Parts: sequence; structure tokens; C-alpha cells
Amino acid sequence: MDRQKSVIQILLAAALFGSSAPISKLLLGKIEPIPMAAFLYIGSGLGIFIFKQIEGVLNKRSEQEAPLRKKDIPWLLGAVSFGGVFAPIILMNSLQSTPASTASLLLNFEGVATTLIAAALFKESIGKRIWTAILIITLSSIVLSWDFSNQWGISPGSLGIVAACFCWGMDNNFTGKISLKNPFSIVTIKGFSAGIFSLFLALLLKNPMPSFKTIFLAMILGCFSYGFSIVLFVLALRGLGSARTSAFFATAPFIGTILSFIVFKENIEYNFIIGFSIMILGTILLLKESHIHEHFHSFETHEHRHCHSDEHHNHSHPMEELNRSKWHSHVHTHNEISHCHEHTPDVHHRHEHKEE
Repeated sequence: MDRQKSVIQILLAAALFGSSAPISKLLLGKIEPIPMAAFLYIGSGLGIFIFKQIEGVLNKRSEQEAPLRKKDIPWLLGAVSFGGVFAPIILMNSLQSTPASTASLLLNFEGVATTLIAAALFKESIGKRIWTAILIITLSSIVLSWDFSNQWGISPGSLGIVAACFCWGMDNNFTGKISLKNPFSIVTIKGFSAGIFSLFLALLLKNPMPSFKTIFLAMILGCFSYGFSIVLFVLALRGLGSARTSAFFATAPFIGTILSFIVFKENIEYNFIIGFSIMILGTILLLKESHIHEHFHSFETHEHRHCHSDEHHNHSHPMEELNRSKWHSHVHTHNEISHCHEHTPDVHHRHEHKEE
């Protein structure tokens, strides 16, 4: 996997998602929070679905992606359940007894939760340098979201918000398990599932529905800030693993804040300058990571999008004329091999490490 490409993908994902907050402000007062979430997610699913249909008609030579299979369903259901159902329910209940400033701070722990789960449950390689970078970026987000003017305190709802962060952490890791498969299919299913659930919840709570124009604008925003953002997130998971992807994605709040300065002419506060400086330090640590050692690849058969220009895909094809640099997808086998090169916990390097 091209690590630089994955970094660019996740930073673009963070830019798209981070821009959703200030743009959403333009719709405030016209739509309630839960219907807003519903139409953002539905817009993401519908937008990606329409995009793929148009691409299929215009570009018949589109690069192949591996389709979702039966064995992927448990991971997909887990991602939808934790990220689209459990987390929003826990969060909505917890916000009722939690000061806004406290909630804003605690929501920054999604990246830490993702990393803890990746290390503890999925045995992802996370060394001291990555842990330091993740904690620094989380600290920068806390500094950015610190509100000195509002009430701050610990309540039972605070634990609920942390629990919601862990639910999103499970979502990120479950999605990582199927990141080899077609990201457009994953986002379409997740978008429709989470959106329909939120819409049902809004109707159950008798939230007023907005005008068609507001619904349309929310769905357009969801298409880009959620739909294409999550597609890029899934693509980055392939090359970086859950922990590093979530760490880079944690830069999103700063992008949103910068856009707020531009759109709403807001003043630059000291906490932004301090937080942004800390965030740059953490990001540099991530970018300068170099991980190289002798490692072993066991015999494995799986299916995903690949080409033959790297050292991990040297299998043969019936068609001798196949271009080795052409991307395609099919079931293929990796033979046992031991070699040494720089790598991250991408789809072919999620082995355990004795020492970090």
C-alpha cells in the first residue's frame, strides 16, 4: 500500500467531515438535531449510491472493488449497530445530564477509544511513538474545545459519552475488518441504516420535520461531509490501520474551526493557536513514523482490489497479457514469505509485535 496516498485520503476525509460543523450552522433553527443527523446519513448513502450508478454508466472500465460477502456481514452489522444505533442512543441520553462544555471535551476521546480497542482486541501494532502522537492530537482537540465560560463537571452522563466514544471506536475497528471490500457499498449501507434509524427515532420523539429545501441541503451536505468522507476513511484504513487513521482524522475539528473563521468571521482565540500548535506536533510524529523489521507472511487466501506492481501480489493469471499495474479484484492466495521492508498495519501487515 502507498502510505502517502493513505495519509492524503484521511486528511481529505478529515477536511470534508470537519467542514460539516460550520456549514451545518447555516441550517440551525430550520431543523432539529436528530432529523439533521438522519438526513445527513441518508444523504451520504443516497449520494454515494447515485454516484456509483452514474460512474458505472460513464466509465465501463472502472477499477474493480471486491464485493461484500456473507462472511463480511457480521463485521458490517457490528459497525452499523455500534456506530449508527448504540452510540447515538447513548449520546442522546447522556447529553441530557451533561454540561455542553464537558460533552465537547469528552467526545474527543473517540480516537483514544479506537486505539485502545485496536490494540487490545485486534492486536494492531501500536508503538510508543504512535501512542504519543495520538495522545498529543487528542490533547490538542481538548484544548480547542475547552470552553472557559460554561459549566464543567462530571456526571453519570459523562460516563455515557465516553461509552459512546467506545461505540464509535468499535465501529471504526469493525469497519477496518472489511476495509478491503468495496468502500462505496459499505458507506451506502451504513448511511441508509444509520439515517433510517435516526429518522425513525425523530418520528418517535415527534420532532418537527423541516421544509423540503432544508432536507435537500442537509442531504447534499451529508453526501460530501459524511458520504465521500467515510469512503476516504475506509480507503485510508486499508493502508494505515484503525489507530493511525483515527489519529489523522482527529484533525477534523481544526479544519472546521478554520472554516468558521473564514465563513463567520469569528475571532481567533488563544485556545485555537495553542491547540493547533500541539496538533501539528502530533501530526509530525505520525508522518515521520518509520517502521521496518523482518516479518513473516503466513499462507492466506482472500479477495480485494490489488495490482501486481508490489511485492505482495506475485500470483499468476490465466491472461498473460494482464497489465501488472492495472487494478483489479478477485480471490487470490499469498504464499508464505519472510522479508524486510518499511510498513504500517495495512491489510497485509497486521501481525503482532513482541516489542515496540
